[in-house]
Order: sequence, then structure tokens, then C-alpha cells
Amino acid sequence: MEFSQKIRVGRKRTIVIPKKIAEKLGIREGSYLLISIKDDTILLKPVPDAITLSLKGAKFAKVTLKELEEESKRVQEEYIKGEKT
Repeated sequence: MEFSQKIRVGRKRTIVIPKKIAEKLGIREGSYLLISIKDDTILLKPVPDAITLSLKGAKFAKVTLKELEEESKRVQEEYIKGEKT
């Protein structure tokens, strides 16, 4: 589905993303966007955060809860050892 809407550039060249577009793309206050130029077009692309990636991103490996807990414990032990030295 293609959607476009005319918007106005405000003070300090700010733009407001229309609510309908922001909601469709999951953009909210604090979200990051990648801005780029292609020919004479400005492109804005949402940059997903770690939580969004973990929930909606492509899965390339499977980790069990036990493996995750073991790795967490190992990293915490290394961190504690580093603080003592």
C-alpha cells in the first residue's frame, strides 16, 4: 500500500511525521530514523531497536532458555572478576 501526504517544513527545518504513517511504521517518540538521499528524493527508514528486532526480526539461530541462562551467568562472573582486579 502506497501512501503519501504533503507536509510543511517548520522552524529549524523540522518535519512532523503524520500520525497515520508513524503508526503504520511503529514510529514513536524516541524512535530512530535513518535519513538518506537518493537522486532528488529524501528517504526516511525506521531503525528498529533491540526489542523490536527480537520480536519481529528475522530469526537466524535458536537459543534455549538454559543456554541463555548459562551465558548470562558466565558473562556476569567475568564482569565480577574484572571489578576485583
